[in-house]
Amino acid sequence: MTALVEARALERTYDIGRGLFRKPAQLRAVGGISFAIERARTLAVVGESGCGKSTLARMVTMIEPPTAGALVIDGIDAADPKRISAHELRRKVQIVFQNPYGSLNPRKTIAAILEEPLIINTSLPAKQRRQKVQEMLQKVGLRSEYARRYPHMFSGGQRQRIAIARALMLQPQLLVADEPVSALDVSVQAQILNLLADLQRDLGIACLFISHDLGVVRYIAHDVLVMYLGIAVESGPKERIFARALHPYTQALLASTPGLGRARHERTLAKGELPSPLRPPAGCVFSTRCPYVTDKCRTERPALRAVDGRDVACHYAEQFLTGHADSPL
Repeated sequence: MTALVEARALERTYDIGRGLFRKPAQLRAVGGISFAIERARTLAVVGESGCGKSTLARMVTMIEPPTAGALVIDGIDAADPKRISAHELRRKVQIVFQNPYGSLNPRKTIAAILEEPLIINTSLPAKQRRQKVQEMLQKVGLRSEYARRYPHMFSGGQRQRIAIARALMLQPQLLVADEPVSALDVSVQAQILNLLADLQRDLGIACLFISHDLGVVRYIAHDVLVMYLGIAVESGPKERIFARALHPYTQALLASTPGLGRARHERTLAKGELPSPLRPPAGCVFSTRCPYVTDKCRTERPALRAVDGRDVACHYAEQFLTGHADSPL
């Protein structure tokens, strides 16, 4: 099957000022990420705060252009779209933000919020726009009379349903969900995840799901991409990664997630702080926190390579696969 979204060596760098007489430093927020998302499937991108997940989401939604690499969405080069296709692409890709309290205009009714994408991007008459608003409210599990109310009159979970409804008004092919449940109560998280799964099944949309919570990812995703300091350290089918993680950082994430930690991952709890992205380690990006680090790790950057049905950037992935995780040397 042809992928709906394909990213190849996608990069995003920023120039950071360091004072009047010093040259700007270069921060590499995303350092050469490649992935593909097929229709009606969810790719979850996971990692600690500061690893580049949200920057990747902004590039996929064309909020920010990539510094280098290729991004193809439904056959169109989104990294360098023509004037005509840029407008078309923005209709194909929509985003749901993390904070349901800050993503909705408090001065507008729900009807006005949901109609706005149709007013800007279509020539539908008012009657058809109102009908589509009613249909979308029903799809996300809200009553039709809510259209006349304002955002402050709803709970966090209801606001996130409204944000999802707004993102779906233009019938996008790709939904980017940037930490969509992290600001919600645990009981409400399950409802929103179930809603996203139902919508994907009914509408056939693809999803790029950004999260730091592997428990949520295990429920919602088909494929997983683990990022650390701007690069991919492990990626592949969810079942493979959760059954046996082959990168120490993925093992550390599993070990620190309640209900997912395994005895064999106890040694892999990451120690210390995330290195500065302005001064990344010379070798493996995880070498400063990895309990299995060797001199080779400190000096030689491991390439992302295929091991056991997934891609892993670790010199010793095969040893973890064969069960010798306590001593990969």
